[in-house]
Amino acid sequence: MLKVTDPTTGNPLHEYPLDDAARVETVLESAAAAFASWRKTPFAKRAAVLKNVAAYMREHADALGLLMTEEMGKPIKEARAEVNKAAWCADHYAEHAEDYLATEVLASDATSSYVQYLPLGTVLGVLPWNAPFWLAFRFLAPALMAGNTCIMKHDSHVPACSRGIMEIFEKTGAPEGVFQSLLVKSGAIEPVIRDARICAVSFTGSDAAGSAVAALAASEIKPAVLELGGSDPSVVLADADLEKAADMITLSRIINAGQSCIAVKRIIVEAAAYDRMVSLLKDRLAALKVGDPREETTDIGPIARADLRDNLHRQVTETIDAGATCILGGEIPKGEGFFYPVTLLTDVTPEMVAFREETFGPVAVVVRAADADHAMKMANDTPYGLAASIWTETSRGMALAGEFFSGQVAVNGLVKTDPRLPSGGIKRSGYGRELGPHGIREFVNAQQVWVGPAH
Repeated sequence: MLKVTDPTTGNPLHEYPLDDAARVETVLESAAAAFASWRKTPFAKRAAVLKNVAAYMREHADALGLLMTEEMGKPIKEARAEVNKAAWCADHYAEHAEDYLATEVLASDATSSYVQYLPLGTVLGVLPWNAPFWLAFRFLAPALMAGNTCIMKHDSHVPACSRGIMEIFEKTGAPEGVFQSLLVKSGAIEPVIRDARICAVSFTGSDAAGSAVAALAASEIKPAVLELGGSDPSVVLADADLEKAADMITLSRIINAGQSCIAVKRIIVEAAAYDRMVSLLKDRLAALKVGDPREETTDIGPIARADLRDNLHRQVTETIDAGATCILGGEIPKGEGFFYPVTLLTDVTPEMVAFREETFGPVAVVVRAADADHAMKMANDTPYGLAASIWTETSRGMALAGEFFSGQVAVNGLVKTDPRLPSGGIKRSGYGRELGPHGIREFVNAQQVWVGPAH
């Protein structure tokens, strides 16, 4: 059984039976059978399926959002927004997939030569708990519109979300077998990856788990896309609009109680602006409400699990013990649930734990830089390379964007994922891209066709 604990109370929430070997086989066979016809289904008909799914999600955003709020503690206003964003992703690929995968004519010695983008087969998505709907649709919308079928293995802590997503396709009349979810534990995923009916793997999660999944896929000569962790820097230079920077950095740091791969993790501030920036952040962070995620007024809900909160507190405690200053928070509150206070750590230096490790919670870490060069050096002093942001005069920010070793950079704005733009990391943050035109081309066969006679 998959037993789920309500992170708001710490009490049992519900339990779901695990899929047995027979159910796994049925899902694999159904997906393979559906591919035979789905690959030949015109883009317009595939788009109609995704459009129906998107419309259903918008109509039922409250109920679907509540699944996330109950299982992993996402504030209901964020959960509702996530469902709508997932619907946007479905709509986006329904509307643009055909253009993204248009045949490309390339000159050669042939009478005609071109590249056409063809589906591979069944793609497996192995996904985490922190954004159950968005990460599912980031994976499935482009894969389905490319003509693949999809199987999703969601995190064991969000089975209701997993089943809820599958039921959307069932209730909107999607062709049988085109999209399915599996309820299995992580240890049971190896034979699924190795199964010949799985053609590719999309993984989102930790770098350790991603390494294991990628090794399995590689051993079977199957392509994989990995979107892993991040220790994302936000560089604030002295010429920045500090008020705006403080607003956006605060928002980025506390989305989903800070449990986001692309949230700002290290706030690196040029010395001339440091004290002012700390003051602005303190005011904004102190005003946030931590509480029951079911309430519309709540800004920050609980950490998803007790072990995750314990690890976050270890990172905070070790960083304070190493000489950082705790301006806000830093103590596990009494009472039920897995709540953690909004925490502001200043005087953090590169050798401290909160700088070296990814912090997954509402903990803002502020680092002083002597100048812009020093700030950029510290920003890149990490094994991760997912996202980064910089606050400065626009042309200067654009010039410095290329100096970040990261998959995406925001200049004077919030790092976010957008269906129109590619997203992904380098170094230990993974490889490959999701979203935009780049994402849909990850799981296709870029087939070169040469038509004779030669010239």
